[in-house]
This record gives sequence, C-alpha cells and structure tokens, in this order.
Amino acid sequence: MRRALVLAAILLVSAPAAWAQAPAAPTTPKAPVALELVSPTGASARVEPEEVHIGEPFTYQVTLTHPKDQRYELVAPTGDGPVELLQQTRQRQDNANDATTTFGLRFSAFELGSVQLPDLTFDVATPEGPRRFVLKGKPVEVASTLPPDAQGQGAELFDYQPPQEVPIRSWTLLYALAAALVVGLAAWMLVRWWQRRPKRDKVVPLLPLDVRVRQSLDALKREDLPGRGLVKDFYFRLSEIVRGYLGERYGFEALECTSSELMASLRRLPTPGLPEDALMRFVSESDMVKYARADASPESCNQALAFGYDLLARTYVPPAPPKPDAAPGPRVQ
Repeated sequence: MRRALVLAAILLVSAPAAWAQAPAAPTTPKAPVALELVSPTGASARVEPEEVHIGEPFTYQVTLTHPKDQRYELVAPTGDGPVELLQQTRQRQDNANDATTTFGLRFSAFELGSVQLPDLTFDVATPEGPRRFVLKGKPVEVASTLPPDAQGQGAELFDYQPPQEVPIRSWTLLYALAAALVVGLAAWMLVRWWQRRPKRDKVVPLLPLDVRVRQSLDALKREDLPGRGLVKDFYFRLSEIVRGYLGERYGFEALECTSSELMASLRRLPTPGLPEDALMRFVSESDMVKYARADASPESCNQALAFGYDLLARTYVPPAPPKPDAAPGPRVQ
C-alpha cells in the first residue's frame, strides 16, 4: 500500500513537467504577400545580332520608359533552360518629363530552332510602395554555325588541288577613273557643305555652382509649393537640388543613390564643414514625406529650405583665382 502511494505521488509531480516539455503544434507558414503589378509608360526589347548562332553570345536589350520617381531593378532570371545568362547591365537616363532605364542581358543559346527567352521580373520602387513588373520573353531563332551541306560534303570539301594557271585581268584604268570620280564628288560635297555650313551659336559660359544652386533655391522659394498644398512636390524638388549640389561638389552620382548610399559615399570623401547630422535629418524627413506620405507643416518646409541655404554656405569653396603670369625678365641689350 505504501509503495502504491509513493508511485502515485511521483506520477502527479512529473505530469506537469511532461506537459510543459511537449512540443507545440506546428504552425502553417504564411504565404508571401504578392506585390501589386505596375506597368511602365513604354517598353521595348530587341536582340542583337538578329541572327543568333548556337553557343555564340548575343545581347537582349530591354528599354523601359517610366516616371522619374520610379526605379526599376531587374531580378536575375534563374532556373534551367535553353539559354544561359552571362552578364547584365543597367543604365538610367532622366529626361524632362520621364526617365528611361535600359537593361542589357548577354545570353548564350544551346539549342537549335525556336528558343523562348525567359520572362523578366522587375522590382519597382514607387512613391506608393514596392511594385512589380513582368516582361514576357520573346522567341529567337537559333541557327547552326556550320554550312548546310557540311555533313554531306565531309572531308572532300577541303580536298587539295594541283596548281593551275589563272589569268588575271588588269583593272588599273577603271580604278584610276573611279578614284578620280570619288575625288571630284568629295570636292563637290565639301564646297556644298562650306556654302551651307550652320553658323555657330554663341557659347554661354556656365555659371558657378553656388550661383546655380542659390538660383534654384530662390525659384523654389518663390513658387511657395507648401502654401498651395504641394508639400510632396516641394520635398521632391528640394531633395533633387541638395543631391545635385552634393554630387557636383564632391564628384559622385548622388541623384542615383539611396539615402543610405548617399551618406556612405559622403563619409568616404573629405567633406570639411559638412553638417552630417543635419543632413541625415533632412534626408530622413524627405523620405518620409516623399515615400511614406507623411505630412509636414509650413514651418518644417521653411526649415528644410533654410537647411539648403545653410548647407551651401558651409560647404561650398570657391575655386582659386588663376595665378598671374610671371613678370618678364630684363631684355638683353
């Protein structure tokens, strides 16, 4: 009887510990959230060269036209297929009203006949958040590098032949007449070009950097975008002015950098007088207004504009004046 009581007490004490150590029920992983699709204002693709041979590299060039506040990044295609990606490049050019991003993909095909290029997926950064764009791959015809009758001809195609006499006709006179005709035509075209040559426009010298930046800030101030409820447009314009100045002042591509890339580039360069903390606050505030739809008061807009003037005053160093030429020495009598 005593042994039964001791066994029951041990079971009661060990049962809660066993329940606590029991593994929790597995949870079903959440499916990844599908990004909303977006389309550029224009898209074109072409293959260079037009005649693709098996095993030889060819270029698949994709050109996208989109708003300037969007950024397209290509997701590298993966998986097995009849083509292999060798290299990819990306170039962006901002225009007056939009931007053009060109992607160059270098492929190599390993199957003959009609080959389907892979679909291209692009991650798109927009003011409304991340989006996605998918471009369907186009088919290309892959040809062989051998002539059509190579298999039938075999080695006899390159058989040796004994020496034979070949008569050679002289074309010296015709060549001389053709050369005289080319020289006369070139002289006539040169005279016509000289008579119709366009007049050169007067080259206007570029204003100094500080003058151009101050003019841009003054123009932005006169427009009074925050007073008209255009706070987001105000921060886009001011951010471009500040980034353009920093890029030209310290010699790097600031307009294409993200906020973290911008600060990292400036930390690697000699930037005496640069108010790094104030610049970081301005960049963070600009990103919140431009991309997170945060609101900004008129006072905050005025402070941001004042930061632009202060940044110019602290960091701009006017170029040194040219050294005067040395005075000529005494003339020898």
